[in-house]
Amino acid sequence: MTTREFRRLFAAKPFQPFTIHLVDGRHIPVVHRDFVMLSPSGRTAIVYQLDDDFDVIDILLVTALEVMLHPSRQVQLCEAA
Repeated sequence: MTTREFRRLFAAKPFQPFTIHLVDGRHIPVVHRDFVMLSPSGRTAIVYQLDDDFDVIDILLVTALEVMLHPSRQVQLCEAA
C-alpha cells in the first residue's frame, strides 16, 4: 500500500468509513476522518476507536482498504501488490 492511496481514501469527499487490513491479519475500522491522525510524512497513522482505544499503523504494512458501503457488504477499493 502506498501513502498516496491511503491519503486519497482518507481525504475523499464525502468521507466513507473504511476498514484497514494489515499483513498480520488485523482489520481496523476507520469510522470517521476525525478518528485518524497521519504523520507529516504519511508513513504512519494513528486510528482511534469510539472507546478511545487506538492503533499505530505503518501504512506500508497495509494490505488492503475496504470502503464500508453497507454493514453486511464491503467493496475492496485498494490492494497492495
